[in-house]
Amino acid sequence: MDSSNGAGRAFIGSFTSAGGRGVTVAAVDAETGALTVLGATDAVPDPSYLALGPGSTVLYAVSETEPGGAAALDVSTDEPRPLGAVRAVDGDGPTHLALAAGHLVTANYGSGSVSVLPVAGDGTLGPVAAVLAHEGGGPVADRQEGPHAHQVLPDPSGAWVLSVDLGTDSVRVCAVDPATGELRTHGETALRPGTGPRHLAFHPSGRHAYVLNELEPTLTVCRWDAAAGVLEPVREVPVLPEGVTVESYASEVVVAHDGRFVWAANRGHDSISVLALDATGEHPSLVTTVGCGGHWPRDLALDPAGRRLYAANERSGNVAWFTVDPETGVPAHGGTLDAPAASCVVFG
Repeated sequence: MDSSNGAGRAFIGSFTSAGGRGVTVAAVDAETGALTVLGATDAVPDPSYLALGPGSTVLYAVSETEPGGAAALDVSTDEPRPLGAVRAVDGDGPTHLALAAGHLVTANYGSGSVSVLPVAGDGTLGPVAAVLAHEGGGPVADRQEGPHAHQVLPDPSGAWVLSVDLGTDSVRVCAVDPATGELRTHGETALRPGTGPRHLAFHPSGRHAYVLNELEPTLTVCRWDAAAGVLEPVREVPVLPEGVTVESYASEVVVAHDGRFVWAANRGHDSISVLALDATGEHPSLVTTVGCGGHWPRDLALDPAGRRLYAANERSGNVAWFTVDPETGVPAHGGTLDAPAASCVVFG
């Protein structure tokens, strides 16, 4: 990898249809957290979410289009290069992806489905091996007329893939067959109707998961039993202070490496919520909110050292970085990088 001065790298996804660069590679200053653009490619249309493969030399991107796609890119240098053509995912509007059991799994928001594509030894993608269609809907007519899979995420044990569906107010627990890519539903956890779950993140202990709800500004705390593959909701807490009247849609949830804090990004309120966790990990409480450094934070990411947060502010076209106070969890704004239609930040 070329990365200047031995610094770490960040990869920024964006909407090319809204003027974004596509996939941008940036150097991360180890002292300040500042980002500097190294290279970019617009070869993948609307690469709104990214995932880095093992070894940090292959990057995977969804193409959030209709019909949707997924692509592999060689990022062994600072000039990203497509590895083959964009592969169809046999679904519409994929918004998220993850690697699991030797395959790439995508959450297809538009079609309410999850797709599985094989990953070859050189990192390239094969044709779709399986598609699992979600069923159902919810009470919010204009957003929950049907299923809308928004995130796919392996659990810490690697045995399961969880699929968060905003349209059905539920999280499905699935298993991927490593030989065939077949996706089997193991169970489904119902959340409170109308909350619109968007993304979840696990506590570092692996015993709890936090589901961020988009249609109501709340966080659902769940117990996670990896042996049984069971997700159990236990409580719901607000991510915005009382009295907030601005229309706001939560987007991303992040858990501190030491398990002491949870952060959530809020579009509309344009803030980052700070929640403190007790020793059990089961009782988050809202500490404060801080400005996101822009407008419409679509993604929030914690750097590998756990010292800084990065917000991809889609509508203001920038990525803002923050230094986290290790005692309070409160982030302090450090700077911004121009990144038109930014949608995602990952590190590697």
